[in-house]
Formats: sequence, C-alpha cells, structure tokens
Amino acid sequence: MSQKNNTRTLVLILMIFAAAAMRLVSFKFPVLSNFTPVGAIALFGGAYFSEKWKAYLVPVAALLISDIFINHLYTSKWVLFNIDSIWMYLCFAAMVFIGTLIKKVNVANVALGSLAGVLIHWLVIDLPWLYGTLYPHTLAGYGQSLVAAIPFERNMVFGDILFGTILFGGFELAKSKYNVLRTERQLAL
Repeated sequence: MSQKNNTRTLVLILMIFAAAAMRLVSFKFPVLSNFTPVGAIALFGGAYFSEKWKAYLVPVAALLISDIFINHLYTSKWVLFNIDSIWMYLCFAAMVFIGTLIKKVNVANVALGSLAGVLIHWLVIDLPWLYGTLYPHTLAGYGQSLVAAIPFERNMVFGDILFGTILFGGFELAKSKYNVLRTERQLAL
C-alpha cells in the first residue's frame, strides 16, 4: 500500500472515530436520543473506502467501540457485545452497503442514501418481536412500534443531516486542497 493510500485511510478512520465519539453526548443530553452520527458514518465509510472490507470494518468497529463506552456510562459495566444488538449492527451494515452504492458524492445522493438508511433502521429495529414485549407481536403491534419510534427516527434524520454534512463536506473540502486524499482515478481526471 502506498503512503498516499495510508494517509487517505488514516484520515477516513480518524474522521469516523471522531464522529462516533459524538455518540457519547446523548448521555448528558437525553433529548438528543438517536441524534447521532451512526447513519452518516455508515454512508461515509461505504462511499469513501475503496477496499470494501474497510468500508464495513471501520464503521462497525467504531459503532462497537462507542457502544462499549455508552453501555458503561449507562450501566457502569463493561459489556463488549450484546447479542440483542445484532439487528442494529445488521441495519448498520445495510447502511454501509447503501454508501457503497454512492458513486458520485453530492447532496442528492447522500440525502437519498441517508433516507434509505433511516427507513431500513426504522422498519427493522422496530419489529416488536425482536426486542421484548413492549408491543403485541402482531401487525397492529408493529404499527404501534413504528408510530412510537417516529421521534427517534426523526432525530436520526437530523443527525444524519448534521454529521453527513460535516463528514462528506469536510472530506470533499479536504480532497480539494490535498491531493493525497484523492484516489488515483480522481487524480487522473
């Protein structure tokens, strides 16, 4: 791997982990529940890592590590992984996949990708038979769960807008100033 690729990869990793650290803010400000960078991180990793294994590994690792700290803040216990979270991680991987489909980074493509990711998260995470018995395990219960989740999903949309703007906009700005962040293909154009 060339020094140029190492620099680009390192910058992408640092940006993703810095954004993931922002998830800890919701502990102090519960009103920001689900106003997080997770969707933006997933799309960003999917869109910018040329090696797809990194596109999945880095954002999922950032989510997992930040989950460990968030769980510790709420429970005072170090929980490395909770099997109940598998559906959340699968939704997150689906968001990374959506990011890999973004071939041209622009506001419309990122916005559509973000909305698709939030929709997937909303439809999957709120299945009432996945997490306990708060809602009846029926179609009506699913509808109740979806309606109850609207404020959280709205916060996710707003989080994606803010953090997507910071991540995508920041990296595009940096690429315009530093050739080392561009891919070989982009330099050839």
